[in-house]
Amino acid sequence: MGPGTSKTAPPTGAGGLFSCVSRWRRSRYTGRVRLMETAVAATLEEIRENFSFLDDWEDRYRYVIELGKALPPLPEAAYTDENKVRGCASQVWLDMHLGAGPDPILTFDGDSDAHIVKGLIAILHATYSGRHVSEILAIRPEAIFDEFNLHEHLTPQRSNGLRSMVDRLRKTAQAAAPAA
Repeated sequence: MGPGTSKTAPPTGAGGLFSCVSRWRRSRYTGRVRLMETAVAATLEEIRENFSFLDDWEDRYRYVIELGKALPPLPEAAYTDENKVRGCASQVWLDMHLGAGPDPILTFDGDSDAHIVKGLIAILHATYSGRHVSEILAIRPEAIFDEFNLHEHLTPQRSNGLRSMVDRLRKTAQAAAPAA
């Protein structure tokens, strides 16, 4: 370790997705901070860990917005009526892909014209994308949203939109689920 660093001090110089989280953590917490070197989609565990360090909802909103900014851009061809999610106050597109096999893996990319909604898409991406459809159907999304207190801090329109996105993902998984 170099001069002026400690085992509990967050690393500096990492930019992108977690630069704002590291700034918040440096100013408020002494625990070790895991930063990513590049702005890539976070895992659900990383989101949980980062949320646990952010007590203030203004900071959490900023963090959710940063999560959305880290999503890869949606290809222009994916902005179709078929990919558009109904029931959202904002414009939302989910471009879903199913793998092959009896229990295929569902992956998706998404975008929205609202920053906070794009961050919610990032949380859904960490929760659902890259999982087998049987795993997706076993996830209780309410438990995850309750864990983050999302329903309590989102407007009713945003909560309805979040439910619409989850319903769309679950319906796609259900249609591809293995027969029981």
